[in-house]
Amino acid sequence: MKPLLNTLLALFLVALIAGGAAVYFRPLAVREAVLHFNMWRAGVRSEYVQLGPYRIHYLEEAPNGLTAPMGTGVHADRPIVLVHGLGGRSEDWTPMIEGLARNGYHVYALDLLGFGRSAHPDVNYNLSIEEHVLSQFINSQQLVQPDLAGWSMGGWVSMSYALAYPNRVQRLLLYDSAGIAFTSKMPLSMFVPQTPAQLAELRSYLSPHPKPIPDYAVRDILRIVRKNGWVIQRGLASANTDLLDGKLDELHMPVMIVWGSEDRLIPLAIGIKMHQEIPQSVLEVANGCGHLAAEECASKVLPQTVQFLNARPPMTGGEITF
Repeated sequence: MKPLLNTLLALFLVALIAGGAAVYFRPLAVREAVLHFNMWRAGVRSEYVQLGPYRIHYLEEAPNGLTAPMGTGVHADRPIVLVHGLGGRSEDWTPMIEGLARNGYHVYALDLLGFGRSAHPDVNYNLSIEEHVLSQFINSQQLVQPDLAGWSMGGWVSMSYALAYPNRVQRLLLYDSAGIAFTSKMPLSMFVPQTPAQLAELRSYLSPHPKPIPDYAVRDILRIVRKNGWVIQRGLASANTDLLDGKLDELHMPVMIVWGSEDRLIPLAIGIKMHQEIPQSVLEVANGCGHLAAEECASKVLPQTVQFLNARPPMTGGEITF
């Protein structure tokens, strides 16, 4: 009996050491594993779809965690598609995904080409490529007229899609969205930080109160940036093309614009300008939140989002601070 106990103890110690090493050397991988497990428990499914030559990853959650087979029509009554920002991924929407599903929406959050778990081909990551991927994705899921929500660069992609296919979008939601010209105070090179100081500076633009992270996590983040930063750089190279200035008044569907009052990356003034150019839009300002309002302030943003989606007749015009 004693040799068996010694063996079990040795195995436990090895597992403990291996787990500690994983947390120290690859903390983001451990965090991802925990996140994905929790999403799975909540009913969020991780799926892939082949769109032409590209394999695209997406997250899906139906109301009450129940997914229906494609083509049955069961999933098509209240679908909403979520589009992440530059350097982001579908998991960024996690608090919103679960909350929207609880409120009766069938949620799809895709990883755009080159991001998250989607394919990373050697292509020019401009707006038109990502808009085409979004269009193909919506078609692949047989979504006739979903609600469409975009965050930051994802808002730009979503607006571009809505302009190209106005009859394919039920309602459009924009969160701290890019898409029109403005002068950024942050150097574009900061999107691909190379040092801990640059990462800290980037985080200060994204959040008014960034949470401290340990040095070993900083090293892991910078390692991943060095690996995948080339995609972001290519996207930035086309940042001044395909701007939507002068086109936003062509968006005639109900539009909600949500902005963090403390957004340093894309200032609130840009949200106000978009609101002015889209006469029927509703501008909702999340007080005390930054560029990551849809994630860090989800408890405030989600109820406003659900209220807008559920409003009959649609909400139009006006400004709200919450």
